[in-house]
Amino acid sequence: MPEPIISLRNVSKTYPLEQRPWRRLLQQILGHAGGGTQFHALRNIDLEVNKGEVVGLIGRNGAGKSTLLQVVCGVLEPSSGHRLVRGRIAALLELGAGFNPELTGRENVRLNGPLLGVGLAEMDRRLPEIMEFAGIGEFIDQPVRTYSSGMFVRLAFAMATSVEPEVLVIDEALSVGDGVFARKSFDRVMSLRERGATVLFCSHSTYHVESLCSRVLWLEGGQVRMMGPAPEVVAAYNDFIGGETQGGLSRSSLEASSRPLMSAEAEVVPSQDEVRLGEGRILSLQARSGSQFGRHLRLKSRVEDLVLDVVFQVDPRLPAPSVLMALFTRAGILVASAGTHNDHLTLNQDAKGVGQVSLRLPCIPLLKGEYYIDIYLACERGLHYYATAPAAFELVIAQEGLEQGVVNLGHQWLFGPVDDGL
Repeated sequence: MPEPIISLRNVSKTYPLEQRPWRRLLQQILGHAGGGTQFHALRNIDLEVNKGEVVGLIGRNGAGKSTLLQVVCGVLEPSSGHRLVRGRIAALLELGAGFNPELTGRENVRLNGPLLGVGLAEMDRRLPEIMEFAGIGEFIDQPVRTYSSGMFVRLAFAMATSVEPEVLVIDEALSVGDGVFARKSFDRVMSLRERGATVLFCSHSTYHVESLCSRVLWLEGGQVRMMGPAPEVVAAYNDFIGGETQGGLSRSSLEASSRPLMSAEAEVVPSQDEVRLGEGRILSLQARSGSQFGRHLRLKSRVEDLVLDVVFQVDPRLPAPSVLMALFTRAGILVASAGTHNDHLTLNQDAKGVGQVSLRLPCIPLLKGEYYIDIYLACERGLHYYATAPAAFELVIAQEGLEQGVVNLGHQWLFGPVDDGL
């Protein structure tokens, strides 16, 4: 069998918790904890990743995910155990962390090349491609401190991914930057994955993790809680998180990061002017049921149909987009979702990239309560979001009868002959 490209054996990372400043200074000088209370960020982690695998990393905040990624990348040395990574690493962790703000973009790229395993001559050869991808023009010869945050991220991303890595480590974001560059960066990450790069992908979005990864490692309290096929681990993790939120999945299971419930008006742009390269937007949203139209509807459970209309516009030079729907309880618990990409549907659009799609939910089976629906306009894979409309629709459901729960399951009661022997 081929040797794994990433191998962690019994890896632990420990930090001393010393309250007295002079003791902390002494520990740093001596290079060891010197006893006392310790914090175990990682405990006895075993992980093997083969060439070309895409492995996900999930867990709650503070579970040790970032520490594990930094150990894999060599930013941190394990306190005990063995780490081995074969091949060049591109780490999308803290982009540009090694940049000197007083040096120019060109100088920073040349200085950081050796840190990425690329010699000075090779980095000079790659520089024109990095400059073109980053799109910062003549600013390449200006001090980095003069860059906008967008320019800084674009240059850092272009440099990190230009080195043809064997291992790609991603912390949370599949794409960086805004607008045009967000799509470019997403396409580059997908291209590296498709060309056979080994990917270690950490995210709070279990939707993205399950979509991309074959195996998933779940960390809890710095220890391995579960490791296995993505659907099994994601399901177990969602059940665990759902139990802590009184049953169900949180909004962040579909989003790259959690965010407060917000109005969708800021995300809906009614103009049909030409969109920029790589961008997309939601033009209008409407819910309807019988004689009711709008964004706030009152429905009767199992009686009325619900139809959601979405008008969108994307750069017509891109592949046809996808539209996703996620339905939540008032408490933010995910009830159901749907996506055109998951149903293998290709959306139609005109020469300007304008299109419309409607989703019909017949005899809506929700039980009494208040619900919210998020709408996402995404790429053809359903992974990169062009536009989002959180809480785009609000539903108030009434019902007859005393059924409890969230949805009514279609059911039948069957009666048979009584067995006298029972």
